[in-house]
Amino acid sequence: MKNVVITGANRGIGLALAKLFKQQGDNVHALCRKNSAALSDLNVNVITDVDVTQPQGLNKMVESLEGINIDVLVCNAGILRDEQLGTINSSTIREQFEVNALAPLLIAEALYKQIPPLGKIAMITSRMGSITDNTSGGRYGYRMSKAALNAAAMSLANDLAPMKISVGIFHPGYVQTDMVNHSGDISADDCGQRLVGLINQLSPNETGVFRHSNGEVLPW
Repeated sequence: MKNVVITGANRGIGLALAKLFKQQGDNVHALCRKNSAALSDLNVNVITDVDVTQPQGLNKMVESLEGINIDVLVCNAGILRDEQLGTINSSTIREQFEVNALAPLLIAEALYKQIPPLGKIAMITSRMGSITDNTSGGRYGYRMSKAALNAAAMSLANDLAPMKISVGIFHPGYVQTDMVNHSGDISADDCGQRLVGLINQLSPNETGVFRHSNGEVLPW
């Protein structure tokens, strides 16, 4: 039985992950800003008022998880905004950097000492953070923030390797969630199944690899 911590767990991919880890017998600590009925129904440890961009939210997280050995940390919380050339909005770009790139790093910084050897950190990123894969342009803030997250995750993989803590960098796919108005091509539950499988298989030999949830290695 593992202790699993998941951010952004009240809906979408985070909710699916909480449900699946619970089903495989793990202790799930579900972090979110606000609870949801679906999350309450899972009978997991729900920790609310965790806004990952605010010091008080991070403090609430640290206080609530004090003394717990964290076997799996899933940094899932993220936002998507849409900036196009000609209508660049610096405020929404900064907002995405705060949530998508800086917050996961600060969460890892706050909690990594509670992760034992052979523990795992899963960063839920996006292939839109791939520079090689960018053939359509646009989405400036989202692409930039996810590229920054990938860079941070790779540094974490190197820094945590001596502690035998593995870092997975995972693109979930085009998932049917509120973020994309449920227009994706894979359900959150199916995505969750894929991600849980990858996280279960994650090992020090696989740390720092950027993967699609279908297992494909993605280009930087």
